[in-house]
Amino acid sequence: MNIEIRPLGRTGIRVSALCLGTMTFGNEADEAMSKKLVDRYLDAGGTFVDTADVYQHGTSEEITGRALGTRRDQVVLATKVRFPMGPGPNDVGASRVHIRSGVEASLRRLGTDWIDLYQIHCWDPRTPLEETVSTLDDLVREGKVRYVGASNYTGWQLAKALGLAALHGWEPFVSLQPEYSLITRDADRELIDLCVEEGLAVLPWSPLGGGVLTGKYRQDEAFPPGTRGGDIDEPITFTYRLDDRAWRVVDAVRQVADDTGRTPSQVALNWVMYRRGVTAPIIGARNLEQLDDNLGAVGWRLDEQHRKQLGQASAFRLGYPYEFIKFQQH
Repeated sequence: MNIEIRPLGRTGIRVSALCLGTMTFGNEADEAMSKKLVDRYLDAGGTFVDTADVYQHGTSEEITGRALGTRRDQVVLATKVRFPMGPGPNDVGASRVHIRSGVEASLRRLGTDWIDLYQIHCWDPRTPLEETVSTLDDLVREGKVRYVGASNYTGWQLAKALGLAALHGWEPFVSLQPEYSLITRDADRELIDLCVEEGLAVLPWSPLGGGVLTGKYRQDEAFPPGTRGGDIDEPITFTYRLDDRAWRVVDAVRQVADDTGRTPSQVALNWVMYRRGVTAPIIGARNLEQLDDNLGAVGWRLDEQHRKQLGQASAFRLGYPYEFIKFQQH
């Protein structure tokens, strides 16, 4: 199996078109299974691993570092900072204090001298953006971090960050990690266009819609035990996803899977992989079976008719001003 290699935005490094996410490490996947997942992914040609300090309060980073071991140099290693890592008032956010303490802690947990891609996990309304972007620039100049990126930013927030970096000669964000899937296509309003225009790599998280697109859930049935939906009392990750439109998307994915002889997960991931601007969807797995299923999304492409079928099923209202502007272009 050969995973396609793509440039990370306008940078000089290249990454595999599927990124291994490690949010399950230390939670749904114990350390032994996490090591097997990393090895299977790397052996399949994967070169891009993403984690975050907040995943299992640092445990995911520790397991990721040990799992990579001597293969650290084979991967582009990404992590994130922003969310609470302690009870103190400065143990959260995108301030200079928290970013500085966060990067040092992540380096220790990952057992590495540098982080290839250091990302702000979410917008921080309490910290001036100049403070955040200038601090990230310092980390790059010091060699602790090679590139910087963002996650969970709006269009104006991302555009402002890029503008500040250009104005001051600071290192700009080279990537955006948004939620993006056939279920959640809100990034199509302006985030994807902005990333394409400015050359940022799009790294979709939850490309399977929190598991909704795997085919394991059905509209009139209870969530199966042992799944994400069945394991939690109030599946908040599902409630905003499972509307009538979402079930139409699920049905369309199943139909395309039947037509192509692929699994629903492979169909949904393949659709995301070849969307405009996308560099690498982030896949997560609890076990080797799930990972192998996801890896089956590479090496082929949906035909135009199937992409059109999925696009129609997942269509949504862009709203104002996007629809107004589109109308004026005719």
